[in-house]
Amino acid sequence: MAPSLLLTAGGLFLLFSFSSAQIRGDNIASCSMNDGFGKYCPTTCGVTDYMLRYMPDVDRDLDGLQEKLETIANLTQGAEETVVYMKDSTTSAQKSSGPDSYFKKSSSMLEDVVRFEKTIVVQEQQIYELQKVISSNERRMSDLKQLSVQLQQQCSEPCKDSVEIQPLTGTDCQDIASKGATISGLYYVMPVKATEQFLVYCEIDSFGRGFTVIQRRRDGSVDFKKDWTQYKQGFGYLSPDDTTEFWLGNEKIHLLTTASPMPTVLRIELVDWEGNKKYADYTMFRVGPENDMYRLTYGYYFGGDAGDAFDGFNFEDDTSDKSFTFHNGMQFSTFDKDNDKYEGNCAQQDGSGWWMNRCHAAHLNGKYYQGGRYTEKDAGEFGYDNGIIWVTWHNRWYSLKETTMKIIPVSRITAGGGQQAGVKEFGGLSRKK
Repeated sequence: MAPSLLLTAGGLFLLFSFSSAQIRGDNIASCSMNDGFGKYCPTTCGVTDYMLRYMPDVDRDLDGLQEKLETIANLTQGAEETVVYMKDSTTSAQKSSGPDSYFKKSSSMLEDVVRFEKTIVVQEQQIYELQKVISSNERRMSDLKQLSVQLQQQCSEPCKDSVEIQPLTGTDCQDIASKGATISGLYYVMPVKATEQFLVYCEIDSFGRGFTVIQRRRDGSVDFKKDWTQYKQGFGYLSPDDTTEFWLGNEKIHLLTTASPMPTVLRIELVDWEGNKKYADYTMFRVGPENDMYRLTYGYYFGGDAGDAFDGFNFEDDTSDKSFTFHNGMQFSTFDKDNDKYEGNCAQQDGSGWWMNRCHAAHLNGKYYQGGRYTEKDAGEFGYDNGIIWVTWHNRWYSLKETTMKIIPVSRITAGGGQQAGVKEFGGLSRKK
């Protein structure tokens, strides 16, 4: 019984293993999840369909395994009763009979009974372990069923294999908004110096302002530890409902910020894990060409209530720290192309790409920490920051929850009532000396 039962349990384990190893239902041929920028996986309906296909088979296997366990448990109980009866009979025979051959046979039988009893104990332990497996799998099935219900609710509308792209085009999102676009979503843009158009997410507000989003962090679903080429071309996923994470691409950001004679404002929006929101604006923002390693430059801090972290920060009253952590004029670095001012590689240490100095006081492409807080051990070999930080708001052991980087012509930044700057400076930083 036990070997057969173990084979059944093993088969169940293999079923779960194969299920988890297979390509997910939403990984259809027309939607391959990879690091190619602009690839959009339209819905999660495929996940639901896939789960609904394999769940009945798993349920049947669980029911069959449960029946076998009950059968074995009943047989074991009968064997235990037989053992008790045999032991009692043997003891009684020993007391009533004298020392003869029958007594020796009875002793031998008793030894057999003891061995049989040990076997039963082992089988009971196996049954106990298998019952734990069943309980664990039942919990997993309950979680999967709950997830399936949630996915079905999300997929109340028919699944789409394509994503809606708005028809208007322009040199950037403000140009598109000026042409009459009022809906935030996906648009094609073609800056003056671009050789072909490319897809962006335009955030268009009620004042007719069109922000071109160049970076979005929301939930850690995209790993920002990418190489130079990936940061150059862009990575992540664009979605019309703005629920995904991405980096637009250094080459595209360069084209967008150098094409117009009108100065560009970079707006940085931050959200912490308590739901608080801050922002910072930088005017005359631009990113240089690749032959200058996509150098970041801006004119000055335009305002905001997040503080000016790009200007660097003095750590524990050390006035030299600012010169090690400002970002204006810094070239872009990745783990495979070191352009920072530190003798080591800041980007490699922090697992990301950014305009590193030695190393940074602001870092929006850093490692995503769920919950926001991490320890010195998490922070890397040297105990410095590698989360998503903006030190003039939260200190260096606090990683932000959401970040957005978006650009707009300076002439439009205050349209409809601009926000007033309010600076709060506290916290720590990441620097090397």
